[in-house]
Amino acid sequence: MRSIVSTSKHIHLLNPKTPPLKPSFLRRISTAPPPPQPITTQVLTLLQNDYTTPINTPHLLSLLPSLSPPCYLSLTRQLGSTGAALKFLTFLRAHSPDPPSISLTFQALLELATHSGSSRLPQSDIAEKLKELFKLCRECDIKLTKESGTLLVGFFSRVRMVDEMLDVYNYIGVESRSSDLGDVVVDWLMRGGRFDDALKVFDGMLEANGKGGVERTTVHLVFRELMRRDSKFKNVKDEGIAELVLKCAKIGVFIKGEWLCNLVIGLCRKGNLSKAWSLLHDLMDLGCLDIVSSCNALLTSLERVKDFKRMNLLLQQMKDKGIQPDVVTFGILTKHLCKFHRVDEALDVYQKMVDGSEGILVRPDVVLHNTLISGLCKVGRQEEGLEMVEQMKVKHGCMPNTSTFNSLIDGFCKAGELDRANEIFDLMNKEGILPNIITVNTLVDGFCKHGRVHTGIKFFRQMQGKGLKGNVNTYTSLINAFYKSNNIEKSAELFDEMLDAGCTPDAKVYYTMISGLTNAGRLDDASFIVSKMKKAGFQLDTVAYNVLIGGFCRRKRFDKAVELLADMEDHDVKPDNVTYNTLISYFSESGDFKTARRVMKKMVHDGLVPTVITYGALIHAYCLAGYLDEALTLFDNMCSTSSIPPNNVIYNILINSLCKKGEVDKALSLMNDMKIKGVRPNTNTFNAMFKGLHDKNWLDEALKLMDQMTQQACNPDYITMEILTDWLSTVGQTEKLQNFVKGF
Repeated sequence: MRSIVSTSKHIHLLNPKTPPLKPSFLRRISTAPPPPQPITTQVLTLLQNDYTTPINTPHLLSLLPSLSPPCYLSLTRQLGSTGAALKFLTFLRAHSPDPPSISLTFQALLELATHSGSSRLPQSDIAEKLKELFKLCRECDIKLTKESGTLLVGFFSRVRMVDEMLDVYNYIGVESRSSDLGDVVVDWLMRGGRFDDALKVFDGMLEANGKGGVERTTVHLVFRELMRRDSKFKNVKDEGIAELVLKCAKIGVFIKGEWLCNLVIGLCRKGNLSKAWSLLHDLMDLGCLDIVSSCNALLTSLERVKDFKRMNLLLQQMKDKGIQPDVVTFGILTKHLCKFHRVDEALDVYQKMVDGSEGILVRPDVVLHNTLISGLCKVGRQEEGLEMVEQMKVKHGCMPNTSTFNSLIDGFCKAGELDRANEIFDLMNKEGILPNIITVNTLVDGFCKHGRVHTGIKFFRQMQGKGLKGNVNTYTSLINAFYKSNNIEKSAELFDEMLDAGCTPDAKVYYTMISGLTNAGRLDDASFIVSKMKKAGFQLDTVAYNVLIGGFCRRKRFDKAVELLADMEDHDVKPDNVTYNTLISYFSESGDFKTARRVMKKMVHDGLVPTVITYGALIHAYCLAGYLDEALTLFDNMCSTSSIPPNNVIYNILINSLCKKGEVDKALSLMNDMKIKGVRPNTNTFNAMFKGLHDKNWLDEALKLMDQMTQQACNPDYITMEILTDWLSTVGQTEKLQNFVKGF
């Protein structure tokens, strides 16, 4: 490569249109010494020698201090080749001029490498040359000018050398970075799938805070990707995004209100209401105004967790900061008030909103009207709700929709005004508003709950004819209603229809069918429903098992009842007191006391405490079987070893059994024990005693009990009067009987 150019060539290079002059001619016309050349020209002449001719270093060094830094840029550009420019850069570095001069010389070198011969060299060759020059820059610790950085970043981004582009950007000092440069880097990093690097650059731009800073375009570029559901910024959580939002806001750049709202919703859904709260308050303090939808999102979440104190505080702060509430804000507030039946307060808020009495005039929409109508209907003011329908149409131009009429129909159904609900349904059709499945379910459920199940199913059939198919709620209402009216056949028919219609029954429907069929004694059918329920993915709970176990016990199918108990254990469903009491009761009644006691031991082993019902079932069975001593022994154990106090049912069983066996003195002792333990005897207690005393002809004791019965205001029944009338009349104690009757 040649770098030294003669003076005549230099003149020609500077002005290529002027032909070179012959030396002999110059000597003829030059009669005086030529004027001194400018310093830049002298330097340029020295630099444009052949590479084989050494530079006159002392002369060049004497000239350089007179040049300003921009002159270095101009001089290097005029060298015309990267070779000459590189030689000059090497010379400068060796003789330690000031860093700005080296930076500007390097800038010109980059320009020559990029543009000189660019029409002939392919882009890949230029890129490799720039890559080598940048490597030299780093090795020699040359500080890049803003223009050098822009040139390198721009070129590397165009040829998609993303790593080199990022290296250059990171090498550039903060003061030399422009927001446009950051835009380019972030954009190309994101295009190349380098999202973590892009976010790091973006965060650095925010940290610069005005020193090269960040433009709105970059903010939108990053947040458009961050806020996508399938965002490639997989490692950035909502909390991290919130921090970036706040950094942007601190330099005066606010993200779109839509994105901010989605961010707040995301934070709230994850339970991080405190972060959402602090973010919105910081943004309000920084002057963000496009924030009302985000405040609405936070208000909704605060209402959901019943944080009413912060709801009120946020509303007040919105007012203080001049953030204008919209119809959604008022909708949230009215919904909250209606939810807690504060309908008059909700109506007051609505009135202030529509008349602008507090300086805020907002036009209500159909959603807000529906909220108020629903609130009125839920507190039994459905007629006022109907009046509001007219008001929303006439005053505000809001047409009611299906939800409007559903609320009204539901209100009239719950009030038992089914004919009125039917009228609203007809009005709905007259106004051309189509009913939906909620409309159908509301009316069907209303008819069923108020004893008009046949009207309900007739209406349902009419709706089916119009194309409105029922869902699980429709069939549930009808199945429950027919079950309660003891029409299990119709319930079973509807259950089959429900399955044929493709509606998946819920656990409630299955339980209703199992309970109904079991109580009707159709245990095999109930077992078939259980198998269907399990196939559908549902599991019987303790209540359902108890119903089935009770049903099998009543049918004396104890083996099946025990099998169900084992099935409960296999499916980790814990038996409760009802389960064990049912088994104990039926084994006792069948005389299988051994099994009954074994079940009772298992009950205790499973951590359940036998109740008075448990002991009562066994004691009653012992008494019925004539094992009175065993019954009394169990009663004593119950009183001494457990903390369960006996009730009058158990005392009555024992007293009645003792009296029948003629052990009246023991029965009287038990009555005295009742008094000590604070158990109040009832009519059945006294009747059992009167029978026993009559058989023993213990009149004095009977008279004492009559006085006790009067004192305790225990009303006699026909059995009492039958026993006493026959006995006292026979023994001449009619006056005693009359006084006894007068006492009541």
